[in-house]
Amino acid sequence: MRYDRVVTELGRRERKKLQTRRSIADAATRLFLERGFDEVGVKEIADTADVSVTTLFKHFPSKEALLFDEDEEQESALVEAVRHREGRSIPMALRDHFVEAARGHADHPQFEVFQRLVVETPALRDYGHRMWTRHQDALARAIAEEVGAPEDDVRCAALARFALEARDVIFDRPDRERAADEVFGLLELGWAAEQQS
Repeated sequence: MRYDRVVTELGRRERKKLQTRRSIADAATRLFLERGFDEVGVKEIADTADVSVTTLFKHFPSKEALLFDEDEEQESALVEAVRHREGRSIPMALRDHFVEAARGHADHPQFEVFQRLVVETPALRDYGHRMWTRHQDALARAIAEEVGAPEDDVRCAALARFALEARDVIFDRPDRERAADEVFGLLELGWAAEQQS
């Protein structure tokens, strides 16, 4: 979550909640990156953030959730990529969104360490995948709206699913931009053919 932008728009109580949430997430991320997910307990995270364990769980439903706190923002960004694609096809707009995200992550000094932590920790890998694919319905609805299809259109659902699953394939490659070109090139061919039929 981009806390700094959001904090200025909220009242005092909401700002305090957001700052507490940020403090907990930052403490957890730092400890996990230093020592590994399985080596850090929830109580230690709470102590480091100077909150109670009860407060920690009011903000995060599970230990895994401490590392995946941008869920709503990610969903909004995916939907916006489809709605504001400026003449590009939907697959190409999603491709550009993924490439931008990969570039943004690559600029962060600890992204590769974070990515390795997630990939090498089965609980985090599974949780992250479940959280990411939860965006399928919202993305499919946005695609359906854009092409004038029924909300439950199976083709729109399939494109949303394939695009979301493509992220892991792309992020696992050393040349993420080339991988995005190839994966979304395939999706573009299928989507274009479907739109013409």
